[in-house]
Amino acid sequence: MTVDMLPMLGRGKHRNPKRGACFMELASYLAGERWSDHPRCTHPLLAMLARAVNDLTVDAERPKLAPLVPSVIGLNSADPRWDLRIALRAAVTALPIAPSDRQQTLAVAIIGCERMLDVLDEREPGTRDAASVAALESAPRTTEWAEKFCKGARIRPSRFVRDATPSIISAAVQGIAEACVSDPDAQLRDLLGATIDDCRAWADAEPAPALDPESWSDVVRPAPVP
Repeated sequence: MTVDMLPMLGRGKHRNPKRGACFMELASYLAGERWSDHPRCTHPLLAMLARAVNDLTVDAERPKLAPLVPSVIGLNSADPRWDLRIALRAAVTALPIAPSDRQQTLAVAIIGCERMLDVLDEREPGTRDAASVAALESAPRTTEWAEKFCKGARIRPSRFVRDATPSIISAAVQGIAEACVSDPDAQLRDLLGATIDDCRAWADAEPAPALDPESWSDVVRPAPVP
């Protein structure tokens, strides 16, 4: 479907639709839930990623996020591997382009996520997927430091998921937003879209419906498609 207008998404929380909507608030409305930027219909870490991308995208580019809103509805799981893989994709995406002062955190995040997946997936210790290897190789000196920092560290996956993965999302999104690349907003949007695709594959979900203007135009002001 081709549309000329998209919802006018805003930064931060909004008390009600008359004051605007962020990505997850519009998702809550489309899902038929109480107005909230923490709706039950979406995995908490995926929702955190969506809020962070929404808030760090510049105003002129934010409406381009709107077509992704319906695709997060119904994506949820108690499987801790979702948290690890959501955080891992964010860190892998951010490390090669993030400013140097954020790279140590991101390299440690990649190593940590892979170690936790070794435990939960009962993999050979030290297993890393190709994307993780490539990201770490993009910053060899930082990776060398991170390997030493993580050596011998012991932490339970449940604690890592609870305490570390939200911080990883925050560091990764900030790193992309601050990156010296031609279009950081597109990078953020692509990260969110790819993560949603991952979650839909894990959930074996049907294709998401298109964003029908009739479903949002009564509560969120429109913006021209950039």
